[in-house]
Amino acid sequence: MTVVSTKEFNSNSQKYFDMAVNGEVCIKDEKYIYQLIANPVEPDIIFQPDDDFYRSITGEELLKRIYIDIDRKFANRIK
Repeated sequence: MTVVSTKEFNSNSQKYFDMAVNGEVCIKDEKYIYQLIANPVEPDIIFQPDDDFYRSITGEELLKRIYIDIDRKFANRIK
């Protein structure tokens, strides 16, 4: 196990990422010690859209819906 400071990790991060493949690397700051552990994952698993993605709306659609709600809320106050 290798323990490094946050300053040292920030200046040589690629070196410590490579070291994490072979074993644990710990990054120590004033309050905590963080473990850096390499865990290989297939990219296809990470980036597949789920059901929430297909139910999403664009920013423009959200603004339209917000304006409709505001109009409904304040329509009676203007009269």
